[in-house]
Amino acid sequence: MFNIEEELKKLPDKPGVYLMKDKNEQIIYVGKAISLKKRVRQYFQSSKNHTPKVNAMVKNIEEFEYIITDTEVEALILEANLIKKHKPKYNILLRDDKQYPYIKVTTNEKYPRVMKNRRILKDGAKYFGPYTSVGAVNDTLEIINNLYPLRTCKMNFDKNEKRQRPCLNYYIGKCLGPCHHDVDEKKYMEMIDEIIMFLNGKEEKLIEVIENKMKEAAKNLDFEIAAKYRDKVNSLNFMLEKQKIVSTTTMVDQDIIGMATGIDEACVQIFFIRGGKVTGREHFILTDTEYQSRGEILSSFVKQFYIGTSYVPKEILVEEEFEDIEAVSSWLSEKRGSKVALRIPKRGEKNLLVEMVRKNALDMLDKYSDKIKRRMESNEKALNELKEVLQLDDIPRRIEAFDISNIQGVESVGSMVVFENGKSKPSDYRRFKIKTVIGPDDYGSMEEIIYRRFSRGIKEKDMIKQSITTVESFSVFPDLIMMDGGKGQVNVAKRVLKELGINIPVCGLVKDDFHRTRALTYEDMEIELSSNSDSFKLITRIQDEAHRFAITYHRSLRDKKMIKSILDDINGIGDKRKKALLKAFGSVDNIKKATVEELAAVESMNKLAAEQVYIFFRNNKRR
Repeated sequence: MFNIEEELKKLPDKPGVYLMKDKNEQIIYVGKAISLKKRVRQYFQSSKNHTPKVNAMVKNIEEFEYIITDTEVEALILEANLIKKHKPKYNILLRDDKQYPYIKVTTNEKYPRVMKNRRILKDGAKYFGPYTSVGAVNDTLEIINNLYPLRTCKMNFDKNEKRQRPCLNYYIGKCLGPCHHDVDEKKYMEMIDEIIMFLNGKEEKLIEVIENKMKEAAKNLDFEIAAKYRDKVNSLNFMLEKQKIVSTTTMVDQDIIGMATGIDEACVQIFFIRGGKVTGREHFILTDTEYQSRGEILSSFVKQFYIGTSYVPKEILVEEEFEDIEAVSSWLSEKRGSKVALRIPKRGEKNLLVEMVRKNALDMLDKYSDKIKRRMESNEKALNELKEVLQLDDIPRRIEAFDISNIQGVESVGSMVVFENGKSKPSDYRRFKIKTVIGPDDYGSMEEIIYRRFSRGIKEKDMIKQSITTVESFSVFPDLIMMDGGKGQVNVAKRVLKELGINIPVCGLVKDDFHRTRALTYEDMEIELSSNSDSFKLITRIQDEAHRFAITYHRSLRDKKMIKSILDDINGIGDKRKKALLKAFGSVDNIKKATVEELAAVESMNKLAAEQVYIFFRNNKRR
């Protein structure tokens, strides 16, 4: 048994991260401390100075663990990563951790390419962004690709690779064809320089270039082409109008963060300023912020937002100071590779910018708070209805649904989707490729995946007790299991759970003639639900998601199986090398004719692999 009083005495007076756990060994709070000894003890002292939220959390703490770090900055990074991974109940959570798209110009290679990318690497290429809209990135790339005949292939020109014939883009004038013949590199780089000027915010230069081309086309009486250039100029002008100039005194890249708070929620708005222009903005709704100070909310947001972004600007403007602002600034500087300034402007242009963003956050909170509350209330009502109709002891906060997909027994797969508090939790979804069942046997397949899921969970729980690992998704058991099938599927699941010594309620979905859910089966009873009820709508969402997830996996496996090649039979030739060979030579016949030296020159190949391919085709001449 975990003795909290005894464990408190063992806490070190060092920086680190602490994890609070409930009776189910689930992490309910993650925090960091300069001194673990002082910080963790505070929770178990007098509750008079604690907020109601902290008091509620302390009542649910059954045990805790800690991780010692060398510095406060290390603790800050670890805390942000653990919050993002486990999403603890009592932490302020940033629900949206999307990766924003960037435009990448591969100036680190000969004949650079321009492409969309979601990660910034230290590879010598140039990155522009972030863009909050994928549509804006696609529009920009379309304009660039229509104006400049750049290559899009992945050929490595530093290795002097040459193709026997160019791709379609060369023949339709979309590429100069450096893979096929010598292209003036200076002329090519002039195009790249113009594109970089455009992406750096000097769109006027690009507009001037297009207008000259438009006039030249009109002069040659090619009015159709001239009209296309006119449309491109209009598109660029429209894009320029949307990029409002907000700063005339500085061209430093900035993120400006403003916040508005309600009773138990907050809206944080962030504006991305690049080259003095607003290139995008995004808002985030944070819930359960009651009793939290503005500084605490701001600190949680900044840490969780920047742990998931690829790019950190040189300057970040916030509306007020927060407790660990110096540690956050040090961490962001380390992540960027140069000094990052976190500033709290009090007057002047920068203060006006922060105020503008804060007003936008307030407007967004007014618009969306009612919508979010209605959605949360609907989910809560649905879960309470499920508890009542199934006569459960507790509200089913975590529901796991299982489904099987196959076509006449071919490539049978299983899926597990997870809903927590009525919302899907994709990070906990799992796929299972059926290993022990042959042919179309849904019951046997379901038995396998239920056993694999919960036996793995038992092993993880044992590893957690031995401090071998922290909480993983399999070790968190559901409050309710939902089978995408009737009584037969339910009985299969119950039998497996009984063998493993696990007691979790299991219900099934009863379908009509059109494979739509019409009722639940639970404890040998069929339970009708009103199609207008919140619980029925939740069940339908869960069923659709489980089916979609299983079907998607099944299709991907089936597609992989269909892409079969004789190259798969050669030792040392995996999927990556197979694709590289086919890309370099165009066909298996050309690969057969290639010499060892030509094969070894292909990207990802070496001399040993080349010899394997060469010998294989010489020993199997009939193939």
